[in-house]
Amino acid sequence: MSPKSDQVLLLVDGYNVIGTWSSLKKTRDIDGLSLARGELVEVLINYTAIVGYKTEIVFDAHHQKTPAHSESHTRDLSVYYTAFAQTADTYIEKVCARRQYQGYPQYSRLIVATSDRAQQLTVLGYGAESMSAQRLAGEVDVATTRLKRKKRSKKKSPGRFLFNSLTPEAKERLQQLRHGSF
Repeated sequence: MSPKSDQVLLLVDGYNVIGTWSSLKKTRDIDGLSLARGELVEVLINYTAIVGYKTEIVFDAHHQKTPAHSESHTRDLSVYYTAFAQTADTYIEKVCARRQYQGYPQYSRLIVATSDRAQQLTVLGYGAESMSAQRLAGEVDVATTRLKRKKRSKKKSPGRFLFNSLTPEAKERLQQLRHGSF
């Protein structure tokens, strides 16, 4: 985790990402929207833990007459469901405006992940950064690959010689055989 874990807030337009990532689109089309949402949450929980961001995934009410609500999945990742007739875009814009005019001192950066070009331009106008859904997918892949490499390199390699793979007892027996005292 990065040392400045509380300085970046990543807002993700959930349905936009689901509609852009081929794996999530496939899950949505075959298994339903609920499972696609769950997959996105799982992927971003891992990504958030690796990069140290505070992340909020925003989903539209999707024609359901429900009040807005938030679910906390980890300390650093939450999911926000908008109220009926509120879009993820309007919620994201409000967060950006609140940050610009009221300030969020704990967040030095606000990144919005969406492939909606109009939304990207709007958040840039509020001083936030934008990231396309495709770029987010690429960054998730890179972070995951780095973590796997790091884990692999931590595993101590016995070396290229067979002798290094032997148990201490077998090494002792070989030493005895070498010196003729067996």
